[in-house]
Amino acid sequence: MTASDGVRLSVTIDGRSDGPTVVLVHGYPDNSSMWGGVAASLGVAHRVVTYDVRGAGQSDKPSGRASYRLDQLADDLRAVVEAVQPTGKVHLVAHDWGSIQTWHAVTGDGLRGRVASYTSLSGPSLDHAGAWFRAQLRRPTPKRLKNALSQFLHSWYILAFQIPFVPDLLWRTGLMGKQIQRMEPDAAPPEKADGLHGLQLYRANMFTRLSRPAPRPADVPVQVLAPTGDAYVTTPLQTEVTRWVPDLRIRRIVGTHWVTRARPQVVAAAAAELIEYAETGTESRGLRRARVGAGPFAHKLVVVTGAGSGIGRATALAFAERGADVVVTDIDAAAATETLKLLGDHGVAEYTVDSSDGDAVHRFARDVRDNHGVPDIVVNNAGIGMSGPFLDTSVEDWERVIDVNLWGVIHGCRAFAPMLAERAEGGQIVNLASAAAYLPSKILSAYATTKSAVLTLSVCLRAELAAHHIGVTAVCPGIVKTNITNTTTFVGVSEEEQRRRQLSSSKLYARRGFGPEGVARDILRAVEKDIAIAPSTPEAKAALVLSRLTPGLLRQAAKLDLTP
Repeated sequence: MTASDGVRLSVTIDGRSDGPTVVLVHGYPDNSSMWGGVAASLGVAHRVVTYDVRGAGQSDKPSGRASYRLDQLADDLRAVVEAVQPTGKVHLVAHDWGSIQTWHAVTGDGLRGRVASYTSLSGPSLDHAGAWFRAQLRRPTPKRLKNALSQFLHSWYILAFQIPFVPDLLWRTGLMGKQIQRMEPDAAPPEKADGLHGLQLYRANMFTRLSRPAPRPADVPVQVLAPTGDAYVTTPLQTEVTRWVPDLRIRRIVGTHWVTRARPQVVAAAAAELIEYAETGTESRGLRRARVGAGPFAHKLVVVTGAGSGIGRATALAFAERGADVVVTDIDAAAATETLKLLGDHGVAEYTVDSSDGDAVHRFARDVRDNHGVPDIVVNNAGIGMSGPFLDTSVEDWERVIDVNLWGVIHGCRAFAPMLAERAEGGQIVNLASAAAYLPSKILSAYATTKSAVLTLSVCLRAELAAHHIGVTAVCPGIVKTNITNTTTFVGVSEEEQRRRQLSSSKLYARRGFGPEGVARDILRAVEKDIAIAPSTPEAKAALVLSRLTPGLLRQAAKLDLTP
């Protein structure tokens, strides 16, 4: 097709002919082939339009800076939209410089009434960016100055591209393309011509717009997908646009600047959710969660195991009170059902699951994903108590406590962690350990061993999953008034003596007066702040400090007779 100034643009239409029309706008130094994976995913249900912007791919490559000004680029987009869909509205998805020019078009008059939704990646409006920089410097705080400096350092190449001849020479010799490949393994080898002609984008627009910004509002639903590892555009610059975008959603995607190539299914799925919302009014949980102004747990999906009573039930209720949607499990079906009733509108589903059964846990996780979505937070809480001397603890006792307390946590992590990593929007795994993990006791050898293992597993897993922006927290309660004491196994004693000790322990924990609601509050705080090890109850916090400062003293105390 031919643009308003005579430049020919190469446009491709693919996908489902009767689906909503989606126009994909690429950035620099790419061409429309960059969208291959995203277009293939969207094409199943959408009519997908891609085009090479002027200066790239098979489109004409005019000379002179004037041909690359934002007004002309926005007019190119308008012309493409009118050519592929003369009436009605289209959806826009754009990356890098494609986002910059699409912001200019969406906030202008050329496409007024023609855009149903806009998903932006790694490219802010230059007018919004100029106003953002001014706001950081006019009302400086340490955080704002840090953000401004960080973005300035990320933008070094913008200044370099203004230098005459040198960037052009680097592109002609192929050195620039090789450098991009070294810095960005997710980027495809750029075409020399695309890189060379695209330099005019920076020279024609950057300083003019950034020095004299004229920010304009967007009157369409906007979704900003901000890659967490973007080496060129920082998250604050992309996302702090609420004043100009009333209907805004922000989703942080784990990936680099070229996340469109590395994780095309993730990008396509997020864009499809906004398109569905604009077309039908149906808003996914992911979009509700991404709405600016939502609380830290609002519309998040939380899974809590062992939620039929005690800490599990209190945690489920605490998340629900903060706006989360909660899935609960318990080995006791009636108890899980009762918890679901207490959750009210925030109760999503209840399952009867034995956490020690790996196959059952994986089936449960797949069912949650398929029917309710990938959870944002998983709380592996199910556990049992066991007390008594090591010499009296049978193999069967060991197997039982390990199966539930340790393997239950392992199964939960193995079932859900891959889903969280694949979704690429981060998340949190909470594993219930205990103060017994670092507080030795001669009567808790089996129980403490499992909880120590849970603590170590959590710390190791936290290090591994950090690259996926998935936090892992080990929660370590002390003496908490729950019904675990009524079901604790006291090994090496008669049934009559076991019942006596259960009752005695229950009375002791009741006198302590620290209920499961207190642990639930600590869990929510730990998730919100992404705390690695979260002791709960005063004695658990004191014991953690002592375990680091005076471990010998705790070992001596462990020799005392604490039999109830």
